[in-house]
Amino acid sequence: MNWFLFIGIILGTFLTMEGVTWLTHRFVMHGFLWYLHRDHHQKSSGFFEKNDAFFLIFAIPSWLCIMLGLQHSNYWVAAMGFGIAAYGLAYFIVHEVIIHKRFKWFTRSNNLYVRTIRWAHKMHHKNFGKKDGESFGMLLVAKKYWDKVRKANKMINLNS
Repeated sequence: MNWFLFIGIILGTFLTMEGVTWLTHRFVMHGFLWYLHRDHHQKSSGFFEKNDAFFLIFAIPSWLCIMLGLQHSNYWVAAMGFGIAAYGLAYFIVHEVIIHKRFKWFTRSNNLYVRTIRWAHKMHHKNFGKKDGESFGMLLVAKKYWDKVRKANKMINLNS
């Protein structure tokens, strides 16, 4: 398989996963699998959450695509698996490390994008129930959150 096509499939899958994540978060996690996602919104003690099971829900298809694609020389299938895995890594870094700080890396970032995704996620978590949520995506953030953070930036700069 052509390397450009292989990398293109990885990137295309990665980008598609943002939509898959939004749909899964909105209609599955805040729907019929709320019992797994609830503890992410209603904190309990302990490091692990039932919500962490969603890691497997996405990791298993990724692993199967990579393994079966490579075993059967279906490299486009393996590329999709690598794209899903790359998104999973980005999700882990953004959601678990940067937003929720479950791991104490990058804790002092003042980057505009980081502040915007943190704000959007905070707005998602303002509701403790499965209804009336907002901001279900991860890497792409709605314009209203960018506007809010930029406005806060201007106010801080004016007061400095």
